[in-house]
Parts: sequence; C-alpha cells; structure tokens
Amino acid sequence: MELSHGFKQTDIGLLPNDWSVSQLGDLAKVHDGTHQTPRYVLDGVPFYSVEHVTRRDFRDTKFISVDEHKFLTRKYKMQKGDILMTRIGSIGDCCLIDWEVDASFYVSLALLKIHGAHAPYVAHYSNSTVFKQEVELHSLPSAIPRKINLGPISEIRIAIPPEIEQRAIATALSDVDALICGLEKLITKKHDLKQAAMQQLLTGQIRLPGFSEEWVNKALGDITNIKTGSRNNEDKVEDGFYPFFVRSAHVERINSYSHECEAILVPGEGQIGEIFHYINGRFDVHQRVYAITQFVEGVSGKYIHLYMSQHFGAWAMQNTVKATVDSLRLPTFQTFQVQLPPTIEEQAAIAQMLSDLDAELLAIELRLSKTRELKQGMMQELLTGRTRLV
Repeated sequence: MELSHGFKQTDIGLLPNDWSVSQLGDLAKVHDGTHQTPRYVLDGVPFYSVEHVTRRDFRDTKFISVDEHKFLTRKYKMQKGDILMTRIGSIGDCCLIDWEVDASFYVSLALLKIHGAHAPYVAHYSNSTVFKQEVELHSLPSAIPRKINLGPISEIRIAIPPEIEQRAIATALSDVDALICGLEKLITKKHDLKQAAMQQLLTGQIRLPGFSEEWVNKALGDITNIKTGSRNNEDKVEDGFYPFFVRSAHVERINSYSHECEAILVPGEGQIGEIFHYINGRFDVHQRVYAITQFVEGVSGKYIHLYMSQHFGAWAMQNTVKATVDSLRLPTFQTFQVQLPPTIEEQAAIAQMLSDLDAELLAIELRLSKTRELKQGMMQELLTGRTRLV
C-alpha cells in the first residue's frame, strides 16, 4: 500500500508523521464508581449513572448523603476536566466534566482523569469512528448487558497530535458544539412559541387584528365529507406518480389516484390522533385511512387541519374502539366539534401565521441538521490529520 506523503501507517490507520498512538491508560488514570447501590436521600450530593452521560443532562439526579459521598470519594474524586465514560449497557459514550462538580457515580461509569493529553481533545476524539471501533474491540463479546472492563478501557488506542494541535482541534469542534447547542435551544423555544400560538389562535383567546365577530361551533361532519379509502398496502409503488396515504406518518407512492382535491388524511387505527396529513392535489388513500374532503363554502381546509392536529387527539382517545389495535369509527370524526372563526379570511390568516411559524421552525431544524453533518465532516478530517489546523 502506497502511503500519502507526510503520513505513516499505524495500528489505527494512516496518521500524520508527527502524530503518535497512545493507549488511554498512558494518558489517564481510569477508575470506576461504587459497586454497591447507595442509600438515596431526598437532598444531598448528586449521584450520576449511565443515563446522565448518554443524555448529556446532569440536572435530574438521585442524591446520596454527604457522609456517604465522602466515603465513596476517599481515594479519588471527580473534578472539572475529568471525563465520564459509560461502560455497562451503553458503552463508550464520553462526557467532559467542564463545570465545577461535587458528585459521586455508579459502577456503570468509568472516570478518566486525564494527565497525558488535552482532556477536551480526548472527549471529542471519543466520538470518532476509530474510538468506537476500539471500544467494541476491547469490550466483553458475550456480556449481557454490554460491558467493557477497566483494564481493556486502558488499552484503547488514541491518535495523539502535538499538544498545540490537540487544543486547536478541541476549540474548533467545541465551537461547532456550541452552535449546535444554541440551535437546539432555539428550536425548543420556537416549538413552545408555536404551541402557545396554536392554543391561543385556534380557540379565539387571541384575535388577529381586524377580526371581532363571534366564533361558532360546527360538527366536522356538517362542514366536510368523510370516508375511508379503498387501497391496500400492496398497492404502493416505489417512486409512484402520486402520494399514497397509509396508516403511518410516512407517505408512500402509487400510480393511481382516487382524489384530486384539498383534503386532510387521518389514519383510523395505529397512532390514534397523532398523524394528520394535508394535501391539495391528486392522491390515493388506504382503506383504513379517513379522507376529509369537500369543505363547505366559507371553511378553510388548512384551518381545519391545524385545528384537528391540536384538538382531535384527545377526542379520538376518548372515543377509540378497543379491538386488536385502537381504531376509530366514522361517527367519531363526524361528531368532532370544531371552533370556527365566522369568516374564511380569519381562518386563512390564522393558518398563514401558524404556517409561517412552521416554516421558520423547519428552517432552523434544517440548519441544525446541516451543522451536525458539518461537525461529522470536521471530525473525520481533523481527528485523522487529513486537515491540519496548525
């Protein structure tokens, strides 16, 4: 095999000539947590376990007494700059302790006290494909649940750049992590804003400017036509010409169409009250999916779609038929009460405002997805030395 200029072959792949390969035990002291389930108290010292590392959330914990914490940490203590690694059940997930910490932890975690490398670099490297492969290689092959012992953890091999490059790589990846975290928080905020807006706008608690007439209640069966489709799952065609609505959130394709209109599609069984599709065009429908069509004059299909997505679920669960799976019958749809603004202009305005919020949320989610892809690409380049920052 011909080597790229400036690279050498190592046990974990091609690396730059000025990089080295070290075992984790040469870079860190490796400890595990208490092997005994502690006695929990209502308030005291936080006690960490696997789910806190995998969720990256250390706020909701159980607590142990101060005295028990002092006993468990008499030989070594978790500190800022250490790394927690999952080793039972979920294995190889690592989290840098980058805050001032006073906590104990369970045997399902390993504590890595880094001394021979830049700890944030090691934490980022733990997300690499090579590190995950090393964890699998050193884990117990037949253990249930999955497990990796302390000795094999120490034998995990890691690519080590010069220290200045370790710090540069960690800074670059941490900057992307901060951007991802910010986008996740923004999505949560925008989602909460959308839910509040739906609750207020779809009940008339808040009125848009220019509208003041009294709302009315209408039964869904009085303002629409409701019936199930006639197709079966086996009728679907990969890359078919038209959308085919089945009993799932995923829309299949088909080469036929039974409808060419505005419609709301709701499965009659399965995920009751959770799936609501909207379409205006040609489509076909599964025999256990309800097609809501033929909206009477003065009624907006988009508004009805939004109203059902907010309120129909609770009604459906109250009226579900208990059989092999939960299912809905036609009267449940026909008798569902819709709070309706009296003019189609107000309905359309509400639908447009909520659609704008949806579009904004979707744009941020797309940006988050692309940023995550960017980070994966950066890791592949930076953690193998293909791209050098120094």
